[in-house]
Amino acid sequence: MRKRLTLVLAALAALGISLAAMAMKLPPRPQKTHAPIVLTAPAWQSGTYWANFDHNLLVDFADLAHFRAADRRLGPPAPGTDRVVFLGDSITEGWNLRTSFPGKPYINRGISGQTTAQMLVRFRQDVIDLHPKVVVILGGTNDLAGNTGPVTLRQVEGNLESMAQLGKANGIAVVLCSLLPTVHYWWHPQVPNPAHRIAALNRWIQAYAARHHYVYVNYYAAMKNAAGGLKHSLSPDGVHPSPAGYAVMAPLAEAGIEAALKRAHR
Repeated sequence: MRKRLTLVLAALAALGISLAAMAMKLPPRPQKTHAPIVLTAPAWQSGTYWANFDHNLLVDFADLAHFRAADRRLGPPAPGTDRVVFLGDSITEGWNLRTSFPGKPYINRGISGQTTAQMLVRFRQDVIDLHPKVVVILGGTNDLAGNTGPVTLRQVEGNLESMAQLGKANGIAVVLCSLLPTVHYWWHPQVPNPAHRIAALNRWIQAYAARHHYVYVNYYAAMKNAAGGLKHSLSPDGVHPSPAGYAVMAPLAEAGIEAALKRAHR
């Protein structure tokens, strides 16, 4: 009996060695991988875009030269015209207002890459001096991306507050817009996921607009996905709207402008 048990144990030991050897020879189990999301810069941000952007920060911080000549050519609005100025960054610059609002006297004053600090500096030239009835302000995402350096939410809020106060003091009805959702600034990949800061800033804008009787336009709620980013169907790069994205934004902006005009005509 003991001899039989010894033989069985020896056989099991040999089998264990063989299995171990086989295991060592097996190729490693392939790891599941997910294709990385590759985001390509839009054509208008290719080439020397960022070099020129950094240069302009030194010689013309707010890029006042961008619209100076166009502002002079525009002149005052015709009597009875409800001129509206859209002030913002690339999200505004890329918006074809003629397509979204045919026949409307709407003026685009968006400049790619700009922060609210830059928008505030050019507010007189590009808004007040154009004598609009309404200004539609959309800005802040480039602040959170760090385009002109680190900022606190309170600093961004202060810039938006100052623009709203300047508009009101000059008889311009103010429409404050929510930031669009995003989870990644592909041009500054070191910036952590900004979704929670965007949500916090939007809550402040909405509350501030309610306290001071400005119109608030909520693009964020209409365009956000479950992760707090832009719906893929509405954006090619997770930050800027596609034509489908602007199609969502246009009726919201129009409703905000109409509400602001009603207040201005009271």
